[in-house]
Amino acid sequence: MREKARGEADQPFRILPRITPENEHFWTGGAEDELRFKRCRSCGYYIHPPAPRCPTCLSKELEVAAVSGRATVLTYTVNHQPWIPGFPTPYVVAIVEIEEQPGLRLMTNLVNCPIDAVRIGMPVRVRFEARDGVYLPLFEPVTG
Repeated sequence: MREKARGEADQPFRILPRITPENEHFWTGGAEDELRFKRCRSCGYYIHPPAPRCPTCLSKELEVAAVSGRATVLTYTVNHQPWIPGFPTPYVVAIVEIEEQPGLRLMTNLVNCPIDAVRIGMPVRVRFEARDGVYLPLFEPVTG
């Protein structure tokens, strides 16, 4: 049985993604505090989930690029059902739109925010939760 890393005992259980060469940039960028997506070199379109071609211009000239990490809550739900053992309820599942491009969206958890304070249109920023070499992009309210 694996021992827990320092601070890990305070973190809720999470199901981790399988890292592949196509998605590694996304799941490991948090090590440098960067939210990374594929981006088309020809037209500048951010691509998520990763794909081998740009869906707007069909170019294969893609690169990995970091974004600001700022986003807006488009929609959310509060989950009260304990679907995952060890994951405390209630928690917020949200779809956020990344500031750099309309339509660039992530499904994520909102953290560091009281449930009754969550609002559609709320500005949020990324924070990463590290787990076994994976950096999960979670979002918290922008303060100040």
